Amino acid sequence: MSSSTTSSDGKLLGVLVLTRHGDRAGFYQDPTTYTATGTIITPLGTQQEFQLGQLLRSMYLNSSSPLNIPGLNDTIVNQNQIDVRADAGGELGVIYDSAVALLQGLFPATANYTTDLANGTDIEGALGGYQYIPIQSVEPNLDVSLEGYTDCNTFTDATTAFYNSAEFKQKANESAAFLAMLPPYLDGRPTTLENMYNIYDFMNVQSIHNAAFAKVLPPTFLAQAATLASWHEYNVFTSPQLDGPGNIAGRTVLPNIINGLRNIANQTNPILFAYQSLAYKPFLSLFNMTGVAQTYPQLANLVNYAAAVTMEVRQPSDGSEPVIRFSFKNGTDAEFVQYNLIGADGDVTISALANHVNSALVNTTAQWCTVCNNTQDRGCGALTEAANAALASASASSSGHGHQRISPVGAGFLGAGLAVAVMLAMFGMLAFLGCLVVGRGTGKRRKARAASPDAAESEEKA
Repeated sequence: MSSSTTSSDGKLLGVLVLTRHGDRAGFYQDPTTYTATGTIITPLGTQQEFQLGQLLRSMYLNSSSPLNIPGLNDTIVNQNQIDVRADAGGELGVIYDSAVALLQGLFPATANYTTDLANGTDIEGALGGYQYIPIQSVEPNLDVSLEGYTDCNTFTDATTAFYNSAEFKQKANESAAFLAMLPPYLDGRPTTLENMYNIYDFMNVQSIHNAAFAKVLPPTFLAQAATLASWHEYNVFTSPQLDGPGNIAGRTVLPNIINGLRNIANQTNPILFAYQSLAYKPFLSLFNMTGVAQTYPQLANLVNYAAAVTMEVRQPSDGSEPVIRFSFKNGTDAEFVQYNLIGADGDVTISALANHVNSALVNTTAQWCTVCNNTQDRGCGALTEAANAALASASASSSGHGHQRISPVGAGFLGAGLAVAVMLAMFGMLAFLGCLVVGRGTGKRRKARAASPDAAESEEKA
C-alpha cells in the first residue's frame, strides 16, 4: 500500500501519528454521557494494527523511502526517540492492545536484540528478539487528555440539547421508516436515532464476525446505518465555535499534539516519532477544529478501524519555522491522502496551528473541571477541597474571624494577594494529585505487554 504524501519540501524532522484502534468485539456506550462498557480486541484487530505498523515502518524507517526520518533507529528501538500514549478508558484494553500490535509492526522482533553476558554467553531477547516498548497508559480518572468528554457535564448538556433540537427531530422523522425495519437485526436494542451509534456498531460487529447475520442483513442496511451514525456522531462531537462543548475531545487532545509537534521540531529534543492510540471521538473534534472537515466534507464521518493521521514535521530549506504536513488514511483498505489544515494552501507552521486553536485548548485538569462544570469527578473533587481549604486558611489568616466557604470559581473574584496565597497553598496538594497539567499523568501500565496471548490475557484479568 502506498502513500500519496511527497517529501519534496524541506527536511523531514519527524512525525506525529494518531490511530484509531483495530477491530474489536461489540460494546455499548450511553448515547448521552458516552460512558462505555468494556470490550476486547479481536485477532483481526491485532492484524490490522500490526499491518498499519508495518506500513508506517516502510514509510518512515525504511532507508530507501523518500519519507525516511533521518536518525531514527530502524532496528533496535531507541526509547528516547519515541513517545507513545494510549487511551485506557471506556473500551479498556482495546486501544492499549492496538498500540502494542502496531508497535510490533513498527519495530518487529529482531535477532539483533541481544546482550553479551560476563560468562561469554550471547543471549537473544525473548520471543525471537521481541522489543518491549514503553507505552503510557492514559487512565481517564487521572488524565483527561484523551477522553475529555466523559463526566463532562457541559458536553452532556450539549448532547441533550442536540437531541431536542429541530434539526435532530427532522432527521429522526426522515429516518423513522428505516429505523422501524431494524428490530429483527438488533437483538433488542432500542431503534431510536439517539441510539444510532450503538445500532451501527452492533450491525457492523455482527457483519464482520457472524456469518448468519451477514447473510440475512439486507445489503443496503449497514451502509444506511453508517451514514446516520456518522451524522449523529459528528454533530455530537463538534461545535461551530472552537471552544464549544462538542469539541471537548479535541480541546483536550490538542495540547499534547501541539507539544509533540514542538518536541519533534526542537532538534535538541531526541523525540522523532510521537504516537497516540485513540477512540474515534477525538478524530471528529480534531477534524472540525483544524478545518479539514469543512474543506473536505468526506472527513465529517466516522473513522474506520485502524484509521491513521500522520502529521509530518518538516524544516523548510530556507531555515524558516518548521511546518506540518497532514495526511489521513481511513482504515485498512484506504491510502494516505494529504489534506490542508486551517484552510491553508499547503503545509502550515506549528505556530499557525497553535494560534488557531489556542483560545479553545484545555491545558489542565483544573481548567477541565471549570469547562465541564464538574466539582466531583476525575480529580475535580480533590481540587475543590484543596481550593476551599486554601481559601479558608488564607481568609482566616487575613481576617482572624470566621468565614464562609466559597467555591473555586469564586476565588477568581478575590484580590490578587489572596489569589497568590491560595495558589501557593494549593500547589503542594495539586502536585501530589498529579492534576497540574493535562497529559502529564503516568498511567498504570507503562511497559508494553508481551506478544504472547497468555501474557496479554493475564494482564487484562489483573
